[in-house]
Amino acid sequence: MNFSEKLKLLRKNKGFTQEEFAELLNVTRIAVAKWESGQTYPDITNLIQISNIMNVTIDYLVRDQECAVSPTSLERDNVQEIIAFRLEANVNTYAAFMNETDSTRLDSHDFRYENGEYVYHDTYVGGEQFAGEEAIWKKGKAVYAMNYMGRVLGENFSGNFLKEALRKADIQMPYRGPEYYHAGEYTYKCKVSGDFNWFQGHEEIYWMNELIYECYFHGGLLK
Repeated sequence: MNFSEKLKLLRKNKGFTQEEFAELLNVTRIAVAKWESGQTYPDITNLIQISNIMNVTIDYLVRDQECAVSPTSLERDNVQEIIAFRLEANVNTYAAFMNETDSTRLDSHDFRYENGEYVYHDTYVGGEQFAGEEAIWKKGKAVYAMNYMGRVLGENFSGNFLKEALRKADIQMPYRGPEYYHAGEYTYKCKVSGDFNWFQGHEEIYWMNELIYECYFHGGLLK
């Protein structure tokens, strides 16, 4: 996702029209329209203002972030298939309050989903501070895994909002949730380095402007 796409998404999620956003920045609506269409780029002063208004870093605004699928041990079609299944499993397990299964370890919470040749399993331990792993098998062979560890930092944390944000994952960001999601008083942000073959990431949730949740994760394809 490039700058113009991010700016447009952020503005709409905040509920601003181009005119309202332009007024906040003390620029013209035409200037905002040109930024969102990729015709021009704001100067550093405007970037700082945008960063403050949208509660995102300048680094997030200016760096393009795409899911660059570049498999080494599996053919491209298989990788796309794994990504598609991971997204399908995501909206049929923890994030959707579905398919919880028996614990596989002491005091663990487990979710399992199957479709055709593929099996997905997510298991975690803990509560307000937690750790877990999700994995995918094809024909009984492990092909993908991701480990995560997170914690709740504020009393206004909403598990329902986290699940809502995770359900917004898409082909561009198939790891946890989307780059940015906002609803009501809550904002979810996720940043990833690497690609589906080998990646590391960090997700956060803010209530108003207060950081109330964070989670670090890493994973990739298995040989």
